Formats: sequence, structure tokens, C-alpha cells
Amino acid sequence: MSGVLAVLEQLNGKLHKSALEALAAAQQIGAALNLPVFAAVLGSGVEPVAQTLAGYKLTKIHAIDHELLRQYTPDGYTVALKQLIEAHRPRYVILPHTYQVRDFAPKLATALNRVLVGDAIAYRIDNGALVLVRQLFQGKINADVRFAGEPPYFASIQAGAFRADTLEAGAAPVEKTIPDLQPAQIRTKPQEPFRESQRAVDLGAAQIIVSVGRGIKEAGNIPVVQKLADALGAELAASRPICDNGWLPMERQVGSSGQTVAPKLYLAVGISGAIQHLVGMKGSKTIVAINKDPEAPIFEVADYGIVGDLFEVVPALIAALK
Repeated sequence: MSGVLAVLEQLNGKLHKSALEALAAAQQIGAALNLPVFAAVLGSGVEPVAQTLAGYKLTKIHAIDHELLRQYTPDGYTVALKQLIEAHRPRYVILPHTYQVRDFAPKLATALNRVLVGDAIAYRIDNGALVLVRQLFQGKINADVRFAGEPPYFASIQAGAFRADTLEAGAAPVEKTIPDLQPAQIRTKPQEPFRESQRAVDLGAAQIIVSVGRGIKEAGNIPVVQKLADALGAELAASRPICDNGWLPMERQVGSSGQTVAPKLYLAVGISGAIQHLVGMKGSKTIVAINKDPEAPIFEVADYGIVGDLFEVVPALIAALK
């Protein structure tokens, strides 16, 4: 293979929402290094979900199919992927940074005497070598990470770091692979899959988000921003102080301790731009910030900035939208 392999998570025939983001990262890395890009999905009866990837620019899609992969286990995934990697020898293995990947990917990398670079947010090419960027200390520091030794090299991609809508279209064949997998190799007994706590709103799926911060001053002013969200057909979100104060439910918090989002439009209202908040929304396609402080850090990541009092700017925006 000697290219880039994207291992994409699926459950019950549906790709994880971060899977296509990881595939976008693999495509971009492959293009930058002039390497072919492959994809792999695992499970039992996975050819239909593999076919959903056939419209993207890929060299091949591996449908790794076995009854013992019907339920996820780290043992089964490690054995099956190790066989695929040893047979095709990719240079890079790219995965989404999901709960499942965090479970099996270190085991897989170790089985091949390699390490995993987890939760990468970006990359660059330096003298023909891939350099990954990771955040440390809740996003306060960006660290460059280079691979040493022989490939394959393993990396997982942070949710929201790459956009699925940047995927290149194309045509790719699907190849079914049946790994040599025996029941005795599955040492763990599958349990119910991990489920995140139920949320009334999934901000990660929102196309437009209006997010409010300390500048709103008090809970009674939240409806001012809610009217803007309604006018835009957007979801209302918040920075941590708003949720900590109970002015909005925790499920609407964006940031390192809340949800990671990457909408088409993110409108930050009265948000200064603490690094913990930026970590959760920096992948947004277009960022608009409203803040009366011209030195607010939020303007460093904003595509458009309005310096002004939100209590004047927001009503004017609502009027213009109507």
C-alpha cells in the first residue's frame, strides 16, 4: 500500500460523525506527500457502509468483515487491523480520536512496536516529513511532533480539527477482506457500548451556532441573544461561565470541558476568547465575534469582528435579518 490508511469507525452500518473528518485529514496528508489514500471499515456485513465511501477520492476501501467483529472488542480490532497493515504496509495510519479509537489504537500501535500520536489538530510538511500539531495543557501550548523510526506511523485526529465538507470526490473500489480471526483471540467479553449522557441538543450537528459569554452580564439578558439565534435558525450555546452559573444548561457549553463544534457559522457574542473556549470552536468554517474590547483574544481567531456593545449590536443585527 505504502500510502495513507484511514481507519473509520462505524456502528450498525453508520459512520461515526468524526470518521469523515479523519478521512479528510488523510486525503490532505496524502496529497501533501503525494501518497495514495486508502480507507478501512471493520465489522460484520460492512460492505454497505464501505460503499458509502466509494464516492470519495480514494485508491481503495477495505471492508474488513468477520462475525467476530460484529461487536467491538479491542482484541478483535487489533488482530484484524494488524493483519491488514502487515499485508499492505501503509506509511501512515490515521484514525478519528473517538472513545473506541482511544481504547484499541494504543494496543494496535504497540502490537507493531510503534507509538500513537493522539488528538492531533493540524499538520505541516517539513522537508518531506509529516509534522503533527498537538495541544498541551488544555490548549495553552501547541507542540510539534515528528515521527522517528520506521513506519507505519499512527495518529488520531481531534474532532472538529478537519472539515468533512473538504473531502475530494472521486470513485473508489471496495475490497472485502476476511481476517484470520479465532474466538480464542478475543479475550475480552463485549459489553454494552459506551454511551455519552443524553443531550437535548447536539451542538456538534448544528450548522449555525450563536454562543454567549460573560458580556451578557446576567441571566435575564439571555433572551436578547436567543432572539438572534432564532432569527438565524441557529442553536444557542455558551462559554463555561454561563453554564457554571446555571444560566444555560451544561449541554450547551462549548469548550475543552464542553462540546467541540465545527459549524458553518459560529457567532460569538460577548465572549472574550479564553483558550479553553477556543479549543472547542476553532474548527468553525466562519467565526464572527462581537465584543466591546478590541483587544479580546476572540478577535485573533475571528474571520469577522464587530467592536461594540452587544446590547446595541445584537438588536441591530436582528432588525437587519428580519
